[in-house]
Amino acid sequence: MKAQHCVIVGASHAAAELCIKLRKEGWQGRITLVGEEDYLPYNRPPLSKTFLAGEKSVHDLLIRHATAYEKADVDCLPGIRAEAIDRENHILELGNGEQLNYDKLVLTTGARVRKLSLPGADLGNIFYLRSIYDADQIRPHIKPGKHAVIVGGGYIGLETAAMLKSAGMRVTVLERDQRLLNRVAAPEISDFFTRIHNEEGIEIITAADVEAFSGDEAVQAVQTSNLGEFTADLVIVGVGVIPNVELAEQAGLAIKNGIEVNAYTETSDADILAAGDCTFHFNKHYQRWMRLESIQNAVEQAEVSARTLCGLREEYDVIPWFWSDQFDLKLQIAGLSEGYDNLIVRGELSQGRKLSVFYFSGEKLLAVDAVNSPQEFMFGKRALAQFQALDRERLADTDVSMRDLLLTS
Repeated sequence: MKAQHCVIVGASHAAAELCIKLRKEGWQGRITLVGEEDYLPYNRPPLSKTFLAGEKSVHDLLIRHATAYEKADVDCLPGIRAEAIDRENHILELGNGEQLNYDKLVLTTGARVRKLSLPGADLGNIFYLRSIYDADQIRPHIKPGKHAVIVGGGYIGLETAAMLKSAGMRVTVLERDQRLLNRVAAPEISDFFTRIHNEEGIEIITAADVEAFSGDEAVQAVQTSNLGEFTADLVIVGVGVIPNVELAEQAGLAIKNGIEVNAYTETSDADILAAGDCTFHFNKHYQRWMRLESIQNAVEQAEVSARTLCGLREEYDVIPWFWSDQFDLKLQIAGLSEGYDNLIVRGELSQGRKLSVFYFSGEKLLAVDAVNSPQEFMFGKRALAQFQALDRERLADTDVSMRDLLLTS
């Protein structure tokens, strides 16, 4: 029997994990990684922080260096786009005109930024931030005293705003919704981060309906339909991402809000798997289908994919978690707060820089947002994973330590 060939499409975090995990689980055949960017898989979270600030290099961003792939006998093909999948003949068509025969194919194609189609959106000095290339294009425009406008008050927008303010720029954040982080956090968390950013000198404008950009060759102002215009030397747009499903869709795979996969990360084609931001999967803990944009999900789905490919079937069943760094704040999130009907706040909303919010549906814990509160984060992860019932009165009492709560839970 000939050795099988596994082809991985998309040089993402999931891909980096999958390459190495495949070998560890016993894959004996060829492994080829095809990536559209000119780099080996790299960490994206630092793009809006230390990399954009010039504190880290491309070398620092790499998840693994070339020697790790060589040691695992992985053929890396950076800078090559995958154009089409011939499922019947098990062939991947590449943008350079070549073909790759595969026995198993794994799609780790990630997501791309959602772009604005507004008048003036193609002016110079308007950027999105998703790749090394994007950050390299933005960096020369980071100048003390100049005015940066961030369109979008989600995590990427706030992280970027914090970095630019720390670099000495004037910063305005324009958010379409009535509050920051409206789709992902409670009003209490929104108020907390609004306060912090205001204290740092960032102008936060909510309910701002951006309708156009104006300028000659480069942007000079951001126009809103309801709040006038905001002058700008630099604009960074962060209004969400779109999963990269086109390759899978053209091949006739099942697509919903991402590439649909089962608990073993298999698509509707048994010889094609998918992992990471591009996937739409069922979460047993929350009993619903979802698509997650997180390193944790990418890594753990990749591990499941590796085991599936090696015949070691193990279902994907984990509690999602995320993080965000802004100024001296580390926000750690365990679980998903969507659908909560009550919450408990530990800490002060109106002062200080430490806070945690526990989200409940009835008596059931759904999630915890912990700012500079690592013990609360770890406690929340454990309680979620073990379906622990919590003493809510004691939880609300900040004089009761997490250790004491753990002992009594």
